[in-house]
Amino acid sequence: MAESQEKILLDEQAMAGCLEKLGREILTNLPEGVPLAVVGIRSRGEVLAQRLVDILHHLGAERIDAGTLDITLYRDDLAERGPQAVLRKTDIPFDIDGRFIILMDDVLHTGRSVRAALDALVDLGRPRAIRLAVLVERPGRELPIQADYVGVRVVQEDLPVAVRLTESDGIDEVRVG
Repeated sequence: MAESQEKILLDEQAMAGCLEKLGREILTNLPEGVPLAVVGIRSRGEVLAQRLVDILHHLGAERIDAGTLDITLYRDDLAERGPQAVLRKTDIPFDIDGRFIILMDDVLHTGRSVRAALDALVDLGRPRAIRLAVLVERPGRELPIQADYVGVRVVQEDLPVAVRLTESDGIDEVRVG
């Protein structure tokens, strides 16, 4: 029987440290006087976005709006997914016009999910700026998209990445391999 090459890239403590690092970088680069919003891409991105909002509050940010974005109808593989595509709710209870938006996702790989999220956001209004924050960035981009804030980078292209979160999986960890 072949031995599994899967290894833990981030445990609970390392994941929390990555999110704290993201929060500090975001606050450092936040334009003065521009309203901030953090929007998570369903489903793991929404959990990470809420954690990021909590961290930003803890670091001294005062007013931050938070939302969740469902990109199902914007995916370029929707026809392939067919009836397996599950439409969930986008919940952005604020006007995005003129806001500095942090778009949060768990893993940036091909860039296709982020492209779909950008399309969905622009359909809702005209933000001042959108910056992408991801917990894990891995090689394999198919579109010219890059993250502004990265928790950790995986350098080997062929390694699958699995993000597990306490809220859905009972444990915080990122595994590769």
